[in-house]
Amino acid sequence: MKQAIIFILILLGQKSFSQQSWQGKFEQLGQTLPTPNEFRTGSGAPGSKYWQQQADYIIEVELNDDTQSITGKETITYHNNSPETLTFLWLQLDQNILAEDNLTQKAKTNKVDDGATAKDVADKFALLDSKGGYSITSVKASGKPLPYSINHTMMRVDLPQPLASGQQFAFSLEWSFNIGDRMIDKQRSGMEYFMEDGNYVYTIAQFFPRMCVFDDYEGWQNKQYLGRGEFALPFGNYKVRITVPADHVIASTGTLINAKDVLSKAELERFEKAKTTFDSPIIIVNETQAIAKEKSRSKEKKTWEFHAENVRDFAFASSRKFIWDAMAVKIGDKTPLAMSFYPKEGNPLWELESTKAIKNTLVTYSKYTIDYPYPVANSVHTADIGMEYPMICFNWGRPVDGVYNDALKYKTVGVIIHEIGHNFFPMIINSDERQWAWMDEGLNTFLQYRTEQECYEKFPSKRGPAPLLVPYMKGEKDIYRPLMTNPEQIIQLGQEQYAKCATALSILRETVMGPQLFDNAFKEYAQRWAFKHPKPADFFRTMEDASAVDLDWFWKGWFYTTDNVDISVDDVKWYRLSNQKPNLENRDKNVKGDVGMKNSLEGPEPFHVFPTDKRFYGEFRNRIDDAAVIARLEGKNIYEVKLSNHGGLVMPIIIEWTYKDGTNEIERIPAEIWRTNEQEVIKVFVKEKEVVNVQFDPHKETTDVNVENNTFPRIAQKSKFDSFKETQSSTPGSPTKSGAKAAP
Repeated sequence: MKQAIIFILILLGQKSFSQQSWQGKFEQLGQTLPTPNEFRTGSGAPGSKYWQQQADYIIEVELNDDTQSITGKETITYHNNSPETLTFLWLQLDQNILAEDNLTQKAKTNKVDDGATAKDVADKFALLDSKGGYSITSVKASGKPLPYSINHTMMRVDLPQPLASGQQFAFSLEWSFNIGDRMIDKQRSGMEYFMEDGNYVYTIAQFFPRMCVFDDYEGWQNKQYLGRGEFALPFGNYKVRITVPADHVIASTGTLINAKDVLSKAELERFEKAKTTFDSPIIIVNETQAIAKEKSRSKEKKTWEFHAENVRDFAFASSRKFIWDAMAVKIGDKTPLAMSFYPKEGNPLWELESTKAIKNTLVTYSKYTIDYPYPVANSVHTADIGMEYPMICFNWGRPVDGVYNDALKYKTVGVIIHEIGHNFFPMIINSDERQWAWMDEGLNTFLQYRTEQECYEKFPSKRGPAPLLVPYMKGEKDIYRPLMTNPEQIIQLGQEQYAKCATALSILRETVMGPQLFDNAFKEYAQRWAFKHPKPADFFRTMEDASAVDLDWFWKGWFYTTDNVDISVDDVKWYRLSNQKPNLENRDKNVKGDVGMKNSLEGPEPFHVFPTDKRFYGEFRNRIDDAAVIARLEGKNIYEVKLSNHGGLVMPIIIEWTYKDGTNEIERIPAEIWRTNEQEVIKVFVKEKEVVNVQFDPHKETTDVNVENNTFPRIAQKSKFDSFKETQSSTPGSPTKSGAKAAP
């Protein structure tokens, strides 16, 4: 009885282990994704009744260069294209992230660090007096006040009567705010002060109350702006008038309507010439002219007018310090203007690289998505973080006293490509940045990598290649978050939402699907959801629908878990067909005795093939030719390879066979080999040549975190002590192995 109980316990233990180890990695996402409906289909395409709202803006704004403030008024016409009747509207007041008593500071954790700088202490303890945030002075419709309430970065406006489906409602607002210093508050919008000449560069965004998204997925977007999660905005048409000092130059979303009123005759001629110049940029305002404007300090004002159609946002930059160059880019049947605006502090780097990078970005991204549809693409130089808006972006990358090295050049070009690339994700393929950072940052970083590699020779890309993600993937999982996590809850935003997603898509393209299948499906996603509001399920479903590749295992592993890749080549057994006549009476004994008798590649073990028992075929089954099967194995080398999955992330198996004659062969096995056993697989290969070495992932395509177990026979690894000795011996001034001095 005691033995029976022990046996039952063993069985229960085995069952428990089996349940724990099985994670259903190849089960369909199923109920994890939202149920398809008439708005969003199971194929990932917009449904027959897909709808989205529209918000049109007429804005007048003035930038005060003396007080560094903005005052403005706007009229919003809101189109209710939804099937619902609305009784209130929600707007975003993102400038309120700088308001006194803001949620971001309240929710920020901090601690005392002895010896920290005053700036660090001020940032951590919120000791700087905040004078930011909106002052809303008027909210009206038809001249009558509208009831409204402000909830930190959100504002509710109550409608005088319900807004039925198909109707539109116009209302106006007046407001003002103080412009923050981007060098201090690290916000996406603000100013930079140049002490040497006493001037400012203003990069102005989130400068007007903007409509929230109301959609079929969750109704009103209602997540507060805390800083990391960016924006969710409806499309609309804009007419914007911007009043600035007369000696300022403005870069903006949209087309400049009144160029004759704000440009000199010479500037206007050069501006028009740039529209038909495709080989190199035309300098519209040169460095000498910009320096002269720095000293002019005009007290006059000019109003620049810009119009933009079918955009989700609007931003501008203004300064008397701007150098301005432009050139046309051929994209399909359109010729958008690529334009760069930068102070003299950005030269000579920006004059040489910025506009060229815009062109490369528009051409490459258009190839992978849709032809760039807008009339301009602007790159504006700032000293701090990059940020993007429709047709305009603010980009980092500044030489030191006019001097820069290759590292700074490549970093600057990479930032410009990335921020210009955001015109496609999320400005056109308009995902919800407040909820899903990877849908804009990750997809964009992937195409940034493609642009760097396709347009520049030996570009040192920092994100995209699989080997570069390995240090992150092998790190501490306590601070990891799955890609399917809101950006406010993420600790390593850059490594996860940018780099991990970009690498995942690169692996999907190069290793899992192949470029042709991937590119066709990716382009289909962009074309389906251009100027619409896609969600993660729409991307996942479209990539499968347009490629006929079941990728649920890939999305589950890379997007829903923090698993990593660690696949081990545990064992390789070598067999050859035995010429000896098999002993049918002892077939079980022979098989058990021969198979796996020797665990090495030093010599083959005998492999016996028995005649097929005729009873197997039954009365009506066709019979195979036993002799033909045996003949195909004669003289062949049979290798049984055992692999284990230690990291949890299932991947295709890429094996490099190194043969005795010195040749190599790459063999690729799809990830589905793991579908019935997620931890361990054994597979037999028949080869003409003798194998001396077997290696998994020889070209480091999969982000495998432990290359030491990738090879069979194992390669002896150097101990830490031996590695330390080698490091010491190669240190400048110490003897090398040859006894000579190492080069300084």
